[in-house]
This record gives sequence, structure tokens and C-alpha cells, in this order.
Amino acid sequence: MSTETILDKIITHKRHEVAERRELVPTKLLERSLYMDAQPLSLRRYLLRDDLSGIIAEFKRKSPSKGFINQYAPVERTTLGYMQAGASALSVLTDTEFFGGKTEDLTIARRYNFCPILRKDFVIDEYQIIEAKSMGADVILLIAAVLSADEVARLGQFARSLGLEVLLEVHNAEELARTLHPEAVSLVGVNNRNLHDFSVSLETSVTLAEQIPAEFVKVTESGLTSAADITYLRSVGYRGFLMGEAFMRHSRPEKACAALVQELRATEPAVIL
Repeated sequence: MSTETILDKIITHKRHEVAERRELVPTKLLERSLYMDAQPLSLRRYLLRDDLSGIIAEFKRKSPSKGFINQYAPVERTTLGYMQAGASALSVLTDTEFFGGKTEDLTIARRYNFCPILRKDFVIDEYQIIEAKSMGADVILLIAAVLSADEVARLGQFARSLGLEVLLEVHNAEELARTLHPEAVSLVGVNNRNLHDFSVSLETSVTLAEQIPAEFVKVTESGLTSAADITYLRSVGYRGFLMGEAFMRHSRPEKACAALVQELRATEPAVIL
């Protein structure tokens, strides 16, 4: 019986995909992008601003476990609406096979928004980091569950050499201890979703909060659905709140984001101006 997980399947596919993309669009072509000379925006700084919500609003069409969440929301209206609603930053899925995203989604979001944008994908190669910079991303995601400590250090340092920030995603204490490299990572994201059974518990973020050194901005991911969730996790040290499905399952995701930000403003007037 095969014990291959969905994450294993994604990474296997990603290796083939990266090889194909490198053949189709060589690095030298990527380096011609106007964004290669642009100064990326700092997600870290935006999340530490007290006048913003801390929400990283995600554009996400589907997931491997639930299929399509919102197949028809337009990138430009949704992402611009997120920012007008009061989100601090954007996250854009660019994986096509499993999440229905496109690299063009991020480029479109960049054209319409002046805010930090996270390229949400499964980064395993330097090529993808150059690709992220060329499409206008400010931040890349490195997932500890699929990378060795050396790979996190190498990829993270390469990203930072291009001016990009790095969000390290961990699921447990072992991953955190193994891959947390100060010279390679700017922010630490705790994913509340169990990779084996897809269950979600916000207590994962609570448990790991005190184990993340203060020098890293803490981001919590997956399972957040309400202003109460954000308030709770902010109380234990989180400044970033990555939310995708909670917004994207609505026909107008940006309106769902606006409603949540309004609720936050009502409950935390001293934090969000």
C-alpha cells in the first residue's frame, strides 16, 4: 500500500514543472522583467504597523482537499477589494495543478496594488525565486515540511540576496527547531492544518508561539474564520493572519474581508485605526 501523501505528490509534480518552466522561460528571460530592479515591499514592516489589520488576504481558487472554492472571482477586483477593505498584504497562489492558480494572477495583483505580495507556492529551486521576483512578488514561502535545513538556508539566503523576504512555514516544534535560520528567514508562519489528516487546530499556533524567537514576526495560517480568532492569536504574539478560504468561499471575497475588518475595528479600536 502506498503511503504517498498529497504533499509528496505536489512536490513530485513541482520538480517536473520547474524543469519544464526553466526550458520554456530561461532565467535570462526572467531577468529582463522590470520588477527585477524594483525594491520589494517589506511584509514584516506592514504587519508590524498598528494602523493595519495584520490580515494577509489570499487569492485562492481551489485546494487539493476541497476542490474548487471559488472558480470565478476576478483577480483584479478581489485583490484590490482586499486592500480597500483594510488587509495588510496579499497572498496569491500560483500553483496550477493543485490550487488552480497562475503566475499571471500575481502579476495582475501587482499591477493593481501597492502592498506586500506573497507568492504562495511550493518553492524547491532558485529558479522559482527568480521567477517570483520577475512577476512582482515581495515575499516567498519556504515550507519546512518539504525542505531540509540546508535547503531552507540556501533558498532563503538566495531570496534575500534579491531583496525578497522569506516566510518560513512550520507545522510543529521539530520543523521549527530544524529550519529556523535567522540569516535566511524574516517571518515564521505556523500552519494550523495537520498535513496527515487535514484537521485544523488554532492551538497549534498557540503552542508554538512562545518557541518562536521575538526577532521573527509571527504569522498564523489556516483555520482562521473570525475576528475573535484574530484577537485570540494576537494576544499570544501573532501579527500576521493569513486568511484565504474564509474569504474565497464567498461570491465576493473582498466584501467578506471588509466585513471581518469592520468587526475587528469595532472590537479592537485601539489597535486598528
